[in-house]
This record gives sequence, structure tokens and C-alpha cells, in this order.
Amino acid sequence: MKPAHLALAVLVAAVWGVNFTVVEIGLGHFPPLLFSALRFLVAAFPAVFFVGRPKVAWKWIVAVGLVLGVAKFGLLFVGMDAGMPAGLSSLVLQIQSVFTAVIAFAVLGERPTRVRVLGMAVALAGIAVAAVDEGASGPLGAFALVIAAAACWGASNVLTRKASPPDALNFMVWVSTIPVLPLLALSLLTEGPSRDLAALRGLDWQGAGTVVYVAWVTTVFGFGAWGRLLHRHPASTVAPFSLLVPVFGMTSAALFLGESVSGLRWCAAALLVGGVALASLAPARTAARPPARPAVRPARRTAAVRPAVQPAAQPVVQPASRPAAQPAIHPAVQPEETTSTLVHPVDVPAPGRTGAGS
Repeated sequence: MKPAHLALAVLVAAVWGVNFTVVEIGLGHFPPLLFSALRFLVAAFPAVFFVGRPKVAWKWIVAVGLVLGVAKFGLLFVGMDAGMPAGLSSLVLQIQSVFTAVIAFAVLGERPTRVRVLGMAVALAGIAVAAVDEGASGPLGAFALVIAAAACWGASNVLTRKASPPDALNFMVWVSTIPVLPLLALSLLTEGPSRDLAALRGLDWQGAGTVVYVAWVTTVFGFGAWGRLLHRHPASTVAPFSLLVPVFGMTSAALFLGESVSGLRWCAAALLVGGVALASLAPARTAARPPARPAVRPARRTAAVRPAVQPAAQPVVQPASRPAAQPAIHPAVQPEETTSTLVHPVDVPAPGRTGAGS
């Protein structure tokens, strides 16, 4: 990875980590569901007019929009509004990798390796430690909402994998159009029109800044840059940088919000990040085995050359029964034919070397 791409990957992780602190600040200005609706409204418009038409079927855009936009972010914002700390939320949400693996196994039949199962177990142990720490200092109900948000994120990951969007930015912008109306409807039903109107009337620069950050910086820039990195580099190279998200999340929450980090929380962070690292990096090791296949191909090509060499020996026997004047002609022709057949062994290895180099 080039230094510029390395810096971009770290920058995206920092943007996503700081986002939890920004969300915490924004929740002081807006009800959670209204805040989430505004996030997707600003992310979708006017960007939707510049990214072109959707490049995947609408069923995938609607499905990801409902699961990721309405369920995942709705639950996350409500959980944080109910008392889940921003730093801990950035950490606990990483359990989405475990949910992704479990759902992918159930829906897609992707069987995890033993190393990945071990990583999932370690990550779950980290969640248990985090739950003990939160149970001693905060509401477990809010903690459960963030766990549910992580499960919805895992489901949206599987849906996105099925959709296989060729352009991540185009896909994310169109996905952002879906949650706006459902989230507004839920906000009116559960948070009330009076509370929503009061928040909009009291909008100040800080509240507007939080909406712009979570919409344009986190969503449009973050997902666009991440998609560009995945387009240029293998997923196994890019994905581990997401492990930096809780590092930036917990650090920014401590710096800007004054959140304290207990010993149990550091222990939970070590277990969770370590387990997610095992679960994320395990597929790359198993996927590295197949390159042994090209070694079989030269053997097949060599076997294919043998019939071309055998006919060269047959014409040599026939000139022996002809007059002496003719054999002088045939030996001159015969080596010329043999040379033409020897061209093939020279041409055959060339594609093999080109394929290996690519």
C-alpha cells in the first residue's frame, strides 16, 4: 500500500472513530431518530444528483437502507441517547464482525475456519467484560441496544455482499435515500412532533455542524474513500484498519467528552480488538492456499507436446524404401518440420509466466 493510501486508511478510521463523539454532541441538540433522519437526508441530497443512476438492483438498495439506515443507526442513536457512552459504543459496535460471520454462515453457507471461530470467541469474551463494566456504571438496556445495532450492521454487511456494488459511493448515497422517511415517521410517532419542531427551531451552528459531519464527512467521504481503497487493494489489506476505529473513538471521547476509561474497559478493548483481528485476518490465510494450481498446467502442456513429437519419427522410416536420390531431399525437409514442432514448447511457458506475474 502506498503511503498516501496508508494515510487515507488511517484518516477514514479516525473520521469514523471521532464520529461517535460528534453523535454524542448532536444528541444534545436533536432527538435520536430525528438526528438519524437528518443525517441520511443531508447525505443523500444533493449528492444523489451527481453520482449517477444506481448500479445495483433496487431491492438491494431498499434492503440495505432499511437494515443499515433505519435499524442499525436508529438503534445506535437511541442507545447512545439512553446513556451508552460514545467511546464504549465505538468499541462494542465492532462485534458486528462476529454477527457478520454467523449470518454469512446461516445465509450464504460460508463456513468459518477454526482460527476465525477462536477470534469470535475472544471478541465475545471482550463483550462480556464490557457488559460487566457497563453494568457497574451505566444502563444495560442501552448496552443491549448497541449490541442489537451491531447485529443489524452484520446483516447489512451480508446484504451488501450479495448486492456486490461496483461503486461504494454511488451505492451508499442511494442507500441514504431510503431511511429518511421511515426514520421521520418513527420520530413523529415515538419522539413527538413538538419535540422535533423544538429541535429544528433551536438549531444552532453546533447542531448543524454535527449533522454535516455525520452526513458528509462520515458517510459520503468515509464510505467513498473506503470503497476506493477496497477497489485498489485486497480486502485483507484494508479491513484491519477498521480496528483503529475504537482507538480513535475512545480517545476522542476521553479528550472532548471527558469519558473515563476503567481498567475493565481497557481489558474489554484488548479482548475485543484482538478477537476481531483474528476473525478478520483468518480468511486471508486460508485464501492464500489456491496459488498451487498453476503448477499442474505445465505438466498438461508438456503431455500435449508429446503427440507432436511422435509423428516426426514416422516419416523418417518411410524414405528408407525409396531411391537413393530422394533421401537427400527428405532429411533436409525433416529437420525443418521438427523445428516447427519445437516452437510450441517455447511458446507454452510464456503465458504461464505472465499469469504468475499478474
